[in-house]
Amino acid sequence: MGASELELDRQLLDAKLTAPRLTRRSPVSRAPLVAAARSSARRIVAVTAPAGYGKSTLMAQWASTEARPVAWVSLDRFDDDPIALLVVLAEAYGRIMPGAEHLTDAVRGYGGSALGRAAPLVATALRASRAPFMLMLDDLHEVQNPACHDVLSVVITGIPPGSQLLTASRAEQPHLAHARAVGESIEITAGDLAFDASGAREVFADADLALSPEEALEVVERTEGWPVGVSLAAAIMRDGGTPTVSGDDRFIADYLYQEALMSLPEHQQRFLRRTAVLENLSAALCDAILGTDDAGMLLRELSASNSFLMPLDRRREWYRYHGLFREFLLAELTRTEPDLAPGLRVRAASWFEDRGTHAVAVEYLLDVPTERTKAIHLVAATTLDAYQLGLLTTVQRWYRTIGDRAIEEYPPLAVYAGWITALAGHPDEADRWAAVLAEASYDRPPDDGSASFDSARAMLRSFMCAGGPEQALADARYAVASEPSTSPWRDQALVILGEAQLLAGDVERAKASFAEGSVVAAAHDNTDGLVTAESELARLMMDDGQWVEGAGHVQTALEAIDAHGMDDYALSVLAFAEAARLALHQGDLQAVRRHVTRAMRARPACTSAMPYISVRARLQLAKLHWALNDHITAHHLLREIEDIVIRRPHLGALVDQVEEFRNLVASTERTGWTGGPPLSPAELRLLPYLQTHLSNAEIAARLYVSRNTVNSELASIYRKFNVSKRSEAVQRATEVGLLGA
Repeated sequence: MGASELELDRQLLDAKLTAPRLTRRSPVSRAPLVAAARSSARRIVAVTAPAGYGKSTLMAQWASTEARPVAWVSLDRFDDDPIALLVVLAEAYGRIMPGAEHLTDAVRGYGGSALGRAAPLVATALRASRAPFMLMLDDLHEVQNPACHDVLSVVITGIPPGSQLLTASRAEQPHLAHARAVGESIEITAGDLAFDASGAREVFADADLALSPEEALEVVERTEGWPVGVSLAAAIMRDGGTPTVSGDDRFIADYLYQEALMSLPEHQQRFLRRTAVLENLSAALCDAILGTDDAGMLLRELSASNSFLMPLDRRREWYRYHGLFREFLLAELTRTEPDLAPGLRVRAASWFEDRGTHAVAVEYLLDVPTERTKAIHLVAATTLDAYQLGLLTTVQRWYRTIGDRAIEEYPPLAVYAGWITALAGHPDEADRWAAVLAEASYDRPPDDGSASFDSARAMLRSFMCAGGPEQALADARYAVASEPSTSPWRDQALVILGEAQLLAGDVERAKASFAEGSVVAAAHDNTDGLVTAESELARLMMDDGQWVEGAGHVQTALEAIDAHGMDDYALSVLAFAEAARLALHQGDLQAVRRHVTRAMRARPACTSAMPYISVRARLQLAKLHWALNDHITAHHLLREIEDIVIRRPHLGALVDQVEEFRNLVASTERTGWTGGPPLSPAELRLLPYLQTHLSNAEIAARLYVSRNTVNSELASIYRKFNVSKRSEAVQRATEVGLLGA
């Protein structure tokens, strides 16, 4: 990432994490509401009201008078991803709390497990705070993904006594149901924020207008105390009209059109309408989409004279429109220049793309249906970076927006869809994309840097190994021959070739492929390829009794996993298994248990979509548990292998290795086993949700299973942990390393 990209990212983040300054004194003080909420000692303060009730103003007033350190976050639609949300929360907290500066990097490192690892990490950091603090989240309604509210519910558990979380939203806030039940919240609603007659008189007095008690009551009755309606009534009366407002949308539009827009010069009106397509505004961005060079001056002028344009940072580099005003401006743009908005959004996307902020560029393009082709290409070029940052939810939302049919029409993106579903542990979806790709053709250079669509498809097909070892080997050889040394995919091709050579029983050539693949992966900073190659080299070296060499490869793999937060990635399971095997050889039983726990926790993503990796990792774990005299778990892992082999029966030499171990087990079986059955992959997927306050039915909806299935899996977890309630299961899972960072 270049210096300009880093600077833009910093500016955007600063704008989100800066509490807005009140540009003018509010005529009606919210001090009594703030004082009551602050003195309540409730950990959660929720402000819920429609637009125009002064939620942000109340929060800004509170922030300006708060003695405790304030971590402020202005949420937007780009935060509607559990990892993105946790990252911005961690960054806000890290800026106010000494010693928490590195929390953001740690959260990014757990991108593969938002609920199971990253959210508990943030909660633990908050709980360990050295001093009380305020965490303020504005515009929570922008976050709609249920997974985001799940992680937020875990973070909330970390708010310590003396500290408070303040959230503002236009919609019902999901975390409040539990908080109400246990008496941890205080709520401020539209009724609390509505102006009474006294407040109406203060608003009118601030506009140098006298209002009798009777008139004040009439204004409040007509506006139902809606603060924006009262303010607009005062503005009308100041301009010689009668304050007979009703508070409906037509009135708002009429007034804003007459006063907030028509009173401005035409060039300012045009600027306001056209820049309303932007979520946030800067001079450079506005100039780029408008083809002008005076946006900086216009923003300063409008910010000084228009309370609907608010600066987001103290340097006044970034601004945003009040939500109601922006909605009005967009409607005006559609009315006056109906064909202009798509082009403006496309220019905004180009501006962000040129500066390396590709994910934001994608969002603007996805808002323009006619630019779907360009959006598809940009998504294809951006998917890998977003996936490596842990933003899998965002990537999946992009794909849903694009739609399966459009993805099928651009085969290189269908390759990515296959990879993502395979690596995420969704074999049925991965098989469906593999079937689509089997019939596809594409002869142009892909956007992801691979040599060709045929090469990219061959790598995925070899990885999924549905056609058996011979087909996997042919595909891998084709990819290695196709991908040049400069290709970001060459390491993947080499590693896949090594895996195919192992299935064919050619161990020496496999070693050479893994060794070269590791070097290339390190050169390109491709962690997935490095971890897989080093894990396989470690296993092969230890198989040959070369424990010192094997230890070096184990260390390299573990360092890469730790550096990039890959604990819960499927490709890390084999590395953990080999680390445990090495520790057992060295007699370090504590390290054995630690590495085995990491492997067992990550294994749910190892499915038949990546069959030889999933089987090999489980086989190594089964051998470890057998050596540790935990025969129950060894048998359980062998049954999981059987389930995979049923779907992928043609795995060459690997099937023979499984059968060899199974025969060993049968011939040496004895009683007196220790240990108990491990949590199944399905139970491990359920486990993180026990930290939340979701009901069993709600958890079932999250996991796309029946309520009966959740009930059955929950009972099994309780039985295996020898506990009787959720909190005990969470505590036990945390103690053994299956939850938490």
